[in-house]
Amino acid sequence: MAASVPPPGPAPSEDLIRLAELHGVAPSYRPSPDREVHASATALTRVLAALGVDASTPASARAARTARERELAGRLLPPTVVCWDGATPPALAALPPDTALRVETEQGDTWHARRGRDGHPHLTAPGQDAGPPPASARDDAPSSALARLPYGVHRLTVTAPDGRTADAHLVVAPPRLPAPPGRSYGLLVQLYSLLSHRSWGMGDLGDLAELAAWAGRTLGAGFVQVNPLHAAVPGSPTDPSPYRPSSRRFPDPVHLRVEEVPEFAYVEDRQRVTALLERAGRLRAAVLDKGALIDRDAVWELKREALELVRRVPLGPGRRAAYADFLAGQGRALEDHATWCALAEVHGADWRRWPAELRDPRSAGTARARAELMDRVDFHCWLAWLTDTQLTAAQRAAREAGMPVGVIHDLAVGVHPDGADAWAQQEYFAAGMSVGAPPDAFNARGQDWGLPPWRPDRLAASGYAPYRMLLRALFRYAGALRIDHVMGLFRLWWVPGGEPPTEGAYVRYDAEAMLAVLVLEASRAGAVVIGEDLGTVEPGVREALRERGVLGTSVLWFERDWAGDGRPLPPERWREDCLATATTHDLPSTAARLSGEHVELRDRLGLLTRPLETERAEAAADTGEWLELLARLGLLESAGGGTGGPAEEAEVRAVHRFLLRTPARLVGVWLPDGVGDRRPQNLPGTWDQYPNWRLPVADAEGRPVALEELAASPRLRALLEVLRDGARDAGGAARDD
Repeated sequence: MAASVPPPGPAPSEDLIRLAELHGVAPSYRPSPDREVHASATALTRVLAALGVDASTPASARAARTARERELAGRLLPPTVVCWDGATPPALAALPPDTALRVETEQGDTWHARRGRDGHPHLTAPGQDAGPPPASARDDAPSSALARLPYGVHRLTVTAPDGRTADAHLVVAPPRLPAPPGRSYGLLVQLYSLLSHRSWGMGDLGDLAELAAWAGRTLGAGFVQVNPLHAAVPGSPTDPSPYRPSSRRFPDPVHLRVEEVPEFAYVEDRQRVTALLERAGRLRAAVLDKGALIDRDAVWELKREALELVRRVPLGPGRRAAYADFLAGQGRALEDHATWCALAEVHGADWRRWPAELRDPRSAGTARARAELMDRVDFHCWLAWLTDTQLTAAQRAAREAGMPVGVIHDLAVGVHPDGADAWAQQEYFAAGMSVGAPPDAFNARGQDWGLPPWRPDRLAASGYAPYRMLLRALFRYAGALRIDHVMGLFRLWWVPGGEPPTEGAYVRYDAEAMLAVLVLEASRAGAVVIGEDLGTVEPGVREALRERGVLGTSVLWFERDWAGDGRPLPPERWREDCLATATTHDLPSTAARLSGEHVELRDRLGLLTRPLETERAEAAADTGEWLELLARLGLLESAGGGTGGPAEEAEVRAVHRFLLRTPARLVGVWLPDGVGDRRPQNLPGTWDQYPNWRLPVADAEGRPVALEELAASPRLRALLEVLRDGARDAGGAARDD
């Protein structure tokens, strides 16, 4: 019998529990199959309040429950209806017979239909009335009528025989995402950490293009995966985490390579240009030669000064036309983003502390301020255009180098509450709530990530407009998209402001609609999608993702036979539909794990919860089991007899040979593993104790390694040749779905 854990606060009433369920708020959850944890009345009441539902008293909860039940019982359609490749959605099949349907497609056509006796809508050509269903229609007759609709997000209006009407968004999506073209391997890297002798103190988009061109042409790599390049919230200092951005829709101009902006060559004040380049050289040397941390704020201060100078150069006719096209294509979303950036320069980054009239992006006061700051608004629009252009160029360079996938971009799970998206899209965010995680085996106190969640009801009512626009913007320059915490498409843990993470509740999203929009936009772009599905995953989530073609993420050290003896999972038992890697940005490097140095690091920082010797022994046993399997498969011997490197290098190559033995469609190499880097880029559970997100790629001694040295590194080449040869040998046998 499953153990039931009582709620941490007051127990909710039956009315409150039912009301929560009716609004997609889970009154309990199961951290494991044998354990159920109940949410408190306080948590449910506050989460419902963030959804606009008053449950503050027993009477209000009872009234809200009655109203919601009445609303759902009388509703003809939900706000958004999903149609997979022409199959009749259950919501349409449930309509009363002879209900009339009108579909206004996003392509500009109008279709009419009527719900037949067979439960399917019968469509006619655009602009024609469907008339009554054919007399020959049988109750069990299949219908392909909806298959005639084009893919897209359309407007659906239904009129029942009793006169009731309803409007909804109709998402018509392909059944699956495009699969990766064959099997390939690629590189994983945090772009800021990849400095070249041309970058200005942190890796930039020029470095990304050069890395992709080298890896694709020389070593046959199929992709390069980078961290989120979303716009950051400015500050002193700026939050260095790429996973707490100001905007997920627009990229950060700190990643620009200034010299590759065409107008840079025409700046008249060459003396000042020379001084800027000298300062850039000093920033670069401080990191590469002196071992300083990456100083994002100093880099941006210098680049902003340079870009202000470049902007004085008039755009040529072709460039001016391209900029105008970009402004028109991005519309109000870009204007809002640039307005926030301009206002933040005057009033600071936290829009909730701005003058009251500026906290509303649609107010008359904001319109006046935008007009007064029009030059600064245009400056930030121009920066977004330049960055978009260089991102597109990086993807083009990857494809021209022969990469079948190209650049894989990373979508953070949310945005900073102070930032541009939270200001411009206030109606879509749940006020007073934060995304996090409930207590689990890894963190008994739970987690609060400080990111406001989207409201599922507002998303559905809009036809998922902000989500669609976000995806469309990222797919402009992405060969594939990695979705951080992909489980968030199904549910998110909401933590009320001022409460500990334990005092939260799961809120459900319409996963079918979220997936349909994702499949639609990715298919239009011809892009692959990878979901980061590590950790605790709700039953059915991986199966639903697999059905729609979303790849998962499999990390070697976590792949064990958890349903059996707990031993390392043999390669043939790994899933095919995944990106397989040895590590990630949040985990120890392969060299650190093999040597046990990750345990020593956590001990030095006071992060261990058990005695050091216990942790050492457990880590050594874990690593030993994997090395034993590698030896049994003959991978260590073949690795050791290769280039003649030290034992550690042979073991790292053996680990990646193992990954190639799996059926994984994509195999990723953490670029720092290629030079023996010991340091994780991010150490969860730390803030100022460890330099998260500020470390350059370094060798085994901690010496920073520039991009030019990476390309010449014998150790990296030996590892990548293992991947190149293995992927090529397996490629002929790989199944192309």
